[in-house]
Amino acid sequence: MEIPELPFRPTIPDALRRAAEQWGDGPFIVTPARRMTFAEAERSSRFVAQRMLAAGMGKGTRVGLYFTYGQEFVIAWLAASRIGALVMPFATTYRPAEIGKVLRIGDVDTLITASTVLGKDMQQMFEDSVPGLADATGPTLFIPAVPSLRSIWMTGSTDRAWATPVDLDAEPALPVGIDDKLLAALEAEVFPADLAQVTYTSGSSADPKGVVHTQGTVLRATSQLASMVSAEGDRPRYFCAFPFFWIGGTLVLGAALQSGATVLCIERFEPGAALDLVEAEQATAVLGWPSLLQAMRDHPSFRDRTLPDIPSLTVGPADMAIVETPVPGIPQHRGMSETVGNIMSVEHQAVDPDTGEVQPDLEEGELWVRGYGLMNGYYKKEREEVFDEDGWLHTGDRAFMYEGRPFFVGRFTEMVKSQGANVSPREVELFLEETFPEVLYAFVVGIPHPERGEEVAAVLVPAKGHEIDPIGLEQRARQQISGYKVPTRIEIWQEADVPWLGSGKPDKLRIKARLALDAS
Repeated sequence: MEIPELPFRPTIPDALRRAAEQWGDGPFIVTPARRMTFAEAERSSRFVAQRMLAAGMGKGTRVGLYFTYGQEFVIAWLAASRIGALVMPFATTYRPAEIGKVLRIGDVDTLITASTVLGKDMQQMFEDSVPGLADATGPTLFIPAVPSLRSIWMTGSTDRAWATPVDLDAEPALPVGIDDKLLAALEAEVFPADLAQVTYTSGSSADPKGVVHTQGTVLRATSQLASMVSAEGDRPRYFCAFPFFWIGGTLVLGAALQSGATVLCIERFEPGAALDLVEAEQATAVLGWPSLLQAMRDHPSFRDRTLPDIPSLTVGPADMAIVETPVPGIPQHRGMSETVGNIMSVEHQAVDPDTGEVQPDLEEGELWVRGYGLMNGYYKKEREEVFDEDGWLHTGDRAFMYEGRPFFVGRFTEMVKSQGANVSPREVELFLEETFPEVLYAFVVGIPHPERGEEVAAVLVPAKGHEIDPIGLEQRARQQISGYKVPTRIEIWQEADVPWLGSGKPDKLRIKARLALDAS
């Protein structure tokens, strides 16, 4: 597969420098409260990058980001990328159990966040996440529960001894020698092959899997969207409904850096607020999951607005992936974290998982991918654990090919995909069994749902002498893990009601079939 040629060296610092030179005064990130130009993004990220250098960070340092959509995330992401650090975005849906786990398994050295995110007190949130943090007496951290963590930088007011206050827009007072010349020298040593970002997504195991991308892959895989943007003539304005901390956000930000596009976003998706910004800025496109676009179209104020002519928003189906497909209702494959959200940046083939034979058009098989847009690997996994000897990633997706494009049918694995987010059943099962003493067993499956795609459903077996209150358990679970992982359908079965395989494992297919039958 031919690797695209870019008009700059494919590293994030080079892309940012070019963007600031070509579109410096043009708006880059626009929220209802603030407009940030490309030049302002370069300036603020330069100050933060120099502050990072003064703190001892550099190439390979694991830097976690816990921000919602907006300028703060982008400034910190650019700053860390400029010095060659390895960025690890945290989903703002994470709750204490997840925050603590990703801090540990990601070997995060420095976490950058705000004192308040989406109305949540992050000081209390992190003390709930990290045993021993509340007892720390200074900003340099040495905590066995998160042995690699050395500091937590926090914007906004903070009264915790363990927090390092930081203003992401202010020019810092720096030690002698840390200046623009040093930063430029370091940026010159950032190469396309350097690891750039780890995007955590639910895996087939209990732990999230970390999808690792290089600097070059981030930019090459997003260059196709950038080319589409550039072909539109005037620099477009994209409303981004993808969170920046997931791969859809990386796709949009990478394309904007290369094309000068404006990214419109709000800190928390809400259909009315999204429509307000789309209307005020006359967005040229809305990028997001079909369920979010449909929510905008269903909003009571939709018909009374002066909205731009965006096909996915105003004409035809919200899900453009199902338009003119060879099999009605089966969408084109939308991409995955492993391909920076762009399925066309990789080779693909549908393969019979039993014989290894490549399937002809319209015959289902497992989707295999490889190429310039594919991830470097999974964090803490050896290459042989991830790719076959010919470099193919076996995705576990059930798909068929048609005229060179893959179409998504389902999954061979148990992964549940609800509203665009991957949910690992085993992760949720372990959480329920280990957190709630009244739960003896938890069996989590995905059930087809007309709006979410799939619904996270759980069959719970009560421990001896206990009863389970499904509503109370759901409310308590939402305080500990991301809302999209919490089962929205909970059934209580006795152990004798659970079908088991001869291997001693639960028969998930029969569990799903029974739940589907009960729902019909």
